[in-house]
Amino acid sequence: MSAAATPAAATQRKTKDNSFDRAVMPRLSHTAIKPVRAAKERAAKISTAEVRAAESVGAAIERCARALRAARVYFGHGTTNARDEAAELVFFVARLRTELGSHAYARPLTPVQVARIDALLHRRIAERVPLPYLTHRAFFAGLELYVDERVLVPRSPIAELVLQRFAPWIGGRVRRVLDIGTGSGAIALACAQVFPRARVDAADISASALQVCRRNVRRLGLGKRVSVLRSDYFSAVADRRYDIIVSNPPYVGRAEMRALPPEYRHEPNLGLASGVDGLDSVRAIFASARTHLEDQGILVVEVGNTEAALLRAFPRLPFIWPRIAMGGGGVFVLKAKDLDAANLNAEKLRDGRN
Repeated sequence: MSAAATPAAATQRKTKDNSFDRAVMPRLSHTAIKPVRAAKERAAKISTAEVRAAESVGAAIERCARALRAARVYFGHGTTNARDEAAELVFFVARLRTELGSHAYARPLTPVQVARIDALLHRRIAERVPLPYLTHRAFFAGLELYVDERVLVPRSPIAELVLQRFAPWIGGRVRRVLDIGTGSGAIALACAQVFPRARVDAADISASALQVCRRNVRRLGLGKRVSVLRSDYFSAVADRRYDIIVSNPPYVGRAEMRALPPEYRHEPNLGLASGVDGLDSVRAIFASARTHLEDQGILVVEVGNTEAALLRAFPRLPFIWPRIAMGGGGVFVLKAKDLDAANLNAEKLRDGRN
């Protein structure tokens, strides 16, 4: 499942506040930020007097962006700034294609649309609900997905590696892919799109998350090649072997969980928390990954801001850390042969948990 990526909002990739670029994959953060101020008081300042019946798309975006800035909401669930978040909100209500961008700004909104925008904006500010949970849509690697509070909002920088077909670390035909902690199915479905001949297993321990995943599989018409499995890591994959095992698992440590911004309280705890140091899930993946990897296969895992802890825990592993051009980081690649060389036996992994 998706989880955190980098320390502090200040480390997020800066985007121009006058842009609306759906292709941008924001850098993520679950790190503590300063406590938000009284949300309900600021939400009340959104005056209906500002609303005009013939308000344009562009004017609505400006008005919503001002309200979001004033409320100091946290961005990290698909957007990195108030302008982009406001644009997504307005475009969603107006049913506009995101690729229209500024060409749609002069279009007038109906009074019903303006009222709907204000209702969603109020909830975003007063309740600190991540916008994708209000719109029930998220974008990942060029796909539009259904999301709700049963799954994390998909936002992993792994999207960029998927679109690059995991080059140059995997060569030849990709026949099987496993996505561990699939949540909404974002990574699994993106892999199925870029590897049109591959069979993809989308695995998650959460039955409710898999309901969302199945909905997205049907929506994209990929049911013939994407199998949805209820699995505790590798428990349901039997003796299958994969060319690529990919995961954006839980990796938020105990102390960090207590300091999350309010927006993250709406996400399932199961998709975030991973023990004292944030590495419990990674250890579980390491314990069995080699057994299920083809000899030329690769393991791709996001660990976000637990990267330093990972390096301390596994100093012998030759991690590859791809550069993520669209923003984000904390994703490593390991080759099957490197897992062989590391001699990661189960006893050592159990010791690491203590």
